[in-house]
Amino acid sequence: MRRRKLLTLLGSSLIGVLGCGQSSFSPASRSSSFSSSPLTPIVAEQERQKTRRQKGMELVRVYVGTYTGRGSKGIYAFEFNLQTGEASQPRLVAETPNPSFLAIHPSLRFLYAVNEIWGGNKEGTVSAFVIQPDGGLQFLNQQPSKGVGPCHLTVDKTGKFVLVANYGSGSVAVLPILPDGRLGEATCAIQHEGKSVNPQRQEGPHAHSVNLDPANKFAIVADLGIDKLLVYQFDAAKGTLKPNDPPFVATAPGAGPRHVAFHPNGKFVYAINELNSTVTAYRYDAVKGTLTEIQTVSTLPQGFTGTNTTAEVQVHPSGRFLYGSNRGHDSIAIFAIDGEGKLTFVGHQPTQGKTPRNFGIDPTGTYLLAANQDSDNLVVFRIDPQTGKLEPTGLTLEIPMPVCVKFLPLNAP
Repeated sequence: MRRRKLLTLLGSSLIGVLGCGQSSFSPASRSSSFSSSPLTPIVAEQERQKTRRQKGMELVRVYVGTYTGRGSKGIYAFEFNLQTGEASQPRLVAETPNPSFLAIHPSLRFLYAVNEIWGGNKEGTVSAFVIQPDGGLQFLNQQPSKGVGPCHLTVDKTGKFVLVANYGSGSVAVLPILPDGRLGEATCAIQHEGKSVNPQRQEGPHAHSVNLDPANKFAIVADLGIDKLLVYQFDAAKGTLKPNDPPFVATAPGAGPRHVAFHPNGKFVYAINELNSTVTAYRYDAVKGTLTEIQTVSTLPQGFTGTNTTAEVQVHPSGRFLYGSNRGHDSIAIFAIDGEGKLTFVGHQPTQGKTPRNFGIDPTGTYLLAANQDSDNLVVFRIDPQTGKLEPTGLTLEIPMPVCVKFLPLNAP
């Protein structure tokens, strides 16, 4: 393992609907400067990001969410050079309890984190931060997540709302983003109901992730507890969710869907199933918001008899490869994606650590960073653009209990 080099920086079943659209927050009450033309600066920034990817990006800041145990105090960050593969020393940028999942605002000005708080029926929270020029995070405010154990969140394409999944209570909520980046009170909260076949893990609903489609029209919520991918119509003007027709697609009993990834072309969706260690490919109808299963493949090698659960799934920016993490086998499963969305197994890459709960692929698709929760390290791999295989670069960063990796572009050509 080579030593870390410091960079010198220049210049981070049933569905119960509770209160959707009935919050005291009114979208019309926002300042006119935010609501009159909310898309203009954000769309412009998204175009700039696309240009950066096309022309070549050199420096990114990596934000790492953690569980605050074994020495972790919150959110960490470091700078990563995409040309040299070198990184700065990770540093604490925000003290906050159990920021186990992060999301960066489309404007690149704000960062949002779940606070995965447990203990009885104690409600979790979502925290808002301003991203400082030096990468530090300035706390803005915190709002209840409208459920127990929030574990995943996303910011909608307009930058006006945060959607959050609560694992403990099996619910999903929508929080408005105010013009200064602070969070308002929830505009919508939906409680899932039901159970499935695993009495230890599926005794009730457990919403594990929420993702919006590329058009910002539909939200897909993976609920591990009831073996369903629930689809909601998302109203980006009001910040409300409405069950789609049909309202869900069921997985195999006991599969336990956890996370979802969209293909860059918007035609395919991939769900990683935590409990039976599989990935299911779906054909996605962007007009109707419907999912049609294509295939299901195992993330494990034949003959593996150990204990394993899966965690993260991501599609390479090129759309040619899919990656999924195995906890137990402690590997990244690699698949090739064909023109019909089908997966072909490529190989496994050991993550050089224990329990890879999450990983991130940089915006250029050059590197994959694996977050090994139980060995307190983040390991860097280079992605072969032809085969999708992973090669360790020799760089390992020590971060206590890392469980989420997010990239922030720092320089434009």
